[in-house]
Amino acid sequence: MSHLLKVRNLVTRLRTEAADVTAVDNVGLSVKPGESVALVGESGCGKSMTALSLMRLLPPIAEIDPKSSIRLNDTELVDLAPDRMKSVRGSRMAMIFQDPMTFLNPVMRIGDQIVEAIAVHGKNSYADCAPQALEALKRVKIPAPEVVFSYYPHQLSGGMRQRVLIAIAISCNPALLIADEPTTALDVTIQAQVMDLLSELRHELNSALLLITHDLGLVAEYAERVYVMYAGQIVEEAPVDELFQDPKHPYTRALLRSSLSVEHRVEAFETIEGNPPNLSALPGGCRFRPRCREAVESCGHRFPDLLELSGQRKARCFLLEERP
Repeated sequence: MSHLLKVRNLVTRLRTEAADVTAVDNVGLSVKPGESVALVGESGCGKSMTALSLMRLLPPIAEIDPKSSIRLNDTELVDLAPDRMKSVRGSRMAMIFQDPMTFLNPVMRIGDQIVEAIAVHGKNSYADCAPQALEALKRVKIPAPEVVFSYYPHQLSGGMRQRVLIAIAISCNPALLIADEPTTALDVTIQAQVMDLLSELRHELNSALLLITHDLGLVAEYAERVYVMYAGQIVEEAPVDELFQDPKHPYTRALLRSSLSVEHRVEAFETIEGNPPNLSALPGGCRFRPRCREAVESCGHRFPDLLELSGQRKARCFLLEERP
């Protein structure tokens, strides 16, 4: 099956007062039509910066290396003109952000914000766009959508505001949805409702989903393939079942050990010692080496490549070279 999204050698740099840092370092990933793919890792590993790079929504201090490649079907997005990128955003790929109150306009009514998102991609009048906006609210199962249409964001709960963001994202039926930590600020019950809704909408619209999260429980339930990210790099790629059954990278194993589950209760689960490295002062060799229980001498002297393993698996670790 051909790829809907194909990312190769993605490099995103940040210009700071202290130094220039590479927040996304030579990342490659792909998403097929209708597929659900997860990008997982600790906070600060570069997941959200990767998503913003894909959408070309980077802050002024950030830039994508021109040698990078982000292809959506046959369209190269890295050097796409801003006006053409604006037409792609929302209609062909859309993003669901993690904090609704940051991305919803507090002084605009809910319906007006959805109408605005639809109108960007056509010359329709408000009257023409309003029924489509109302239909988007119905699709995300907001109670009394006709009433909520005239509400302001502060009149809704956190879960309802997240549904509004999803309604905006799906209003133009994009082929790819990028969900950046869509359940972070919600309680557990509402998290499940939002993720079930995203799963239903993905199948209803035949859209692909790129789920960005640190929650391995969500990955296990809602993704088909997973990329594990550490310090700006992809360190492992695998089908979800294979990753949980046989993680190849020490960082992936550490993440699984530190996840709460039936086997890892609060009193027993482990933490990963230390902190992720400062991107402006990375350790030599493998970036995970200072925190790795399995590090060997060569880990500090050479930079590990992303190795092709059997099937659809890849991992960036010297142990995979040295062990049969």
